[in-house]
Amino acid sequence: MRSTLVGDSAEAAGGLSAPRRGAVRRLLAGPIVDLMVGPHGIDRYLELISPTLTLHEPRAQVLAVTRQTARTVTLTVDPNRAFTGFRAGQFVRVGVEIDGRRYTRTYSPTISEHDLRSWRRPPVWPRRPEDHPPLLEFTVTVREGGVVGAYLREHAAPGMLLHLSDAAGAFILPECRPDHVALISGGSGITPTIAMLRTLIAEGHRGQIDFLHYGRGAADWLYRPQVEAIAAAHPNVDARFIATREGGERFCAGTVAADAHVLVCGPPSLIDAVRAAHPEASAETFTPPTLALGAGAGAATGTVSFLASGHSAPISPGTLLEQAEAAGLTPQYGCRMGICHGCSCTKVAGTVQNILTGELSTEEDQEIQICISVPVSDVALAL
Repeated sequence: MRSTLVGDSAEAAGGLSAPRRGAVRRLLAGPIVDLMVGPHGIDRYLELISPTLTLHEPRAQVLAVTRQTARTVTLTVDPNRAFTGFRAGQFVRVGVEIDGRRYTRTYSPTISEHDLRSWRRPPVWPRRPEDHPPLLEFTVTVREGGVVGAYLREHAAPGMLLHLSDAAGAFILPECRPDHVALISGGSGITPTIAMLRTLIAEGHRGQIDFLHYGRGAADWLYRPQVEAIAAAHPNVDARFIATREGGERFCAGTVAADAHVLVCGPPSLIDAVRAAHPEASAETFTPPTLALGAGAGAATGTVSFLASGHSAPISPGTLLEQAEAAGLTPQYGCRMGICHGCSCTKVAGTVQNILTGELSTEEDQEIQICISVPVSDVALAL
């Protein structure tokens, strides 16, 4: 249900002009009102009227649910004005309430960035129907053992509330669009590249666009009808869908032209193949990293202390996030692969190693990502 409680009813009751309505909205969204209404801010009162009636916290309501494949669910959602837009390829942390606990995961919007660009302005009071923006879309893939993906696949329905973050991530199109762009994806990695394709088309990009998507089989292909419709309407778009387990050729040198600006999102094996032919390719993976550790890491002995909770446990195999969960804690996290920084916390003392870069962190009171860090010595965390 869309809320117009203040924007429309105030005008009807008090006859406020448009400039005055705007002034009221800006005042309510400002810091003075937050100070006046107490330590929790005005959003805590507004959400009692409607869960998405918040000025500072991005939220969205699910309007439609579709299931493109047996392992995915696509959510069309209505974001409030606190969500300030994104650039194609970026991700958003999405919070879902499951059995009284909020789980947060990272998903890439799949629409053109221009569909929400006009919405990038300071949050104000809820919009009126006539200035409603385009809707936002996320596609979620169910992974083995995944709590949130499985829940959304089975239970997502119109009316569900989602908590959003501001968009983040450096996997984006260059500001100066190249003459030849190759968008390559594997599996769920299609979500940022379909946003890039839609963005280029919305801009009227005239250069060559190669769109390649790899899936295990044709039944796993996401967005094929939409991509093929774009290719049919735009001669500069060459779209190919490849089923790797049904005889489809793997990526190799010569699959796309050497002069193409390449962006790839998918499993590490695809990224490695692309970068072997195009070393400068911009890449992102949605696959959790494997432990690739230096000498001594992973075989450390000692204790991990979780100071805020008063728990401690002997060092065991796995990341600090996994060890915290094994100790009964429920730390926040998003991607579990070092992308979103949703699991960042303060390492009060000790030495840890980043499993992506191999770098050691020895300083006290240092911010680390526990999903990609393993202990090398006794470690104390502010958890």
